[in-house]
Amino acid sequence: MDFAHLPDEFFRISEQLMNRRKFFHGVGAVGLGAMAAPLLLSALDPTPLRADERESSAEAASEVAQAKDTVAEIATAALIAEDLATTFYYNGLVGNVIQDPSLAGSGGSATHVTSQGNVGNVNYIQAALSEEIAHANLLRTLLKIPTAGKDPAQTFYFPAGTFDSIGPFLALLDALENAFIGAYLNAVQEFGKQAAWVRSQEMARRKHDDTYSPEQLVYLSKVSASIMGIESEHRVLGRVISNSNPANNRNYEQTDNITAVYNGANSAVKALTPFLTASTGPAYSLGTALEQQGSVSLPVAGNPPSF
Repeated sequence: MDFAHLPDEFFRISEQLMNRRKFFHGVGAVGLGAMAAPLLLSALDPTPLRADERESSAEAASEVAQAKDTVAEIATAALIAEDLATTFYYNGLVGNVIQDPSLAGSGGSATHVTSQGNVGNVNYIQAALSEEIAHANLLRTLLKIPTAGKDPAQTFYFPAGTFDSIGPFLALLDALENAFIGAYLNAVQEFGKQAAWVRSQEMARRKHDDTYSPEQLVYLSKVSASIMGIESEHRVLGRVISNSNPANNRNYEQTDNITAVYNGANSAVKALTPFLTASTGPAYSLGTALEQQGSVSLPVAGNPPSF
């Protein structure tokens, strides 16, 4: 499917999101562990719930928030997240942190890894930069935004010292990727819900003005899952750089306490606030990252999944 053939629904949403200036509210994955099977069985059990087993007010609020999310809102939130990631990885490659022994080594750079550095680790960051740019380009096409200069967020703010040494850099990498994973997991669920709702309206032969077909919504869910998989790779490779073993330390990726993409108190949008707020720390330009990325990025092949 070509995103150019999907309906246009973006400038209003982009402007709303820029005005809200929210997206990164805490981190901390919730372990599933031995609870996985009971939770899955409970979710799939058709037996009516007793009054004391019905969803909590928080669960109900999350469902309300998800129901409000539109395709354009989800895609716009994701675009800002990908632009944030692009800016983050670029500055990691050009900041002082690149001279850490776990990256290019003392006196090294993204394009010159010393004998004391680690070429593979630098390549991880270079490839991640290219992948985040590719994701943003795809979302921009969906939203029919002509150039990156028209994206709703052009400047991002990071805590002082983020790009000076390896500890703060990798800590933020882990936090960001966990949030991105949570956002895309929610997007998969929300697009699936929307597809089911539209299909039910069609089957009931009711009139509706839904902009997207069930097939398009299912495809968007598939694309979200494919991007989420790459963000999961980034999380693990960050742990490789930090020598956190095992780097692949989860049976299942988590939502990072994010329960909706755009709307609600625990949305991915709610979580973006610090990175769009000047009080967080120094400002970094998306435009600069995109203009200069060719000098430090590593090309990566691959296209979105087929329709």
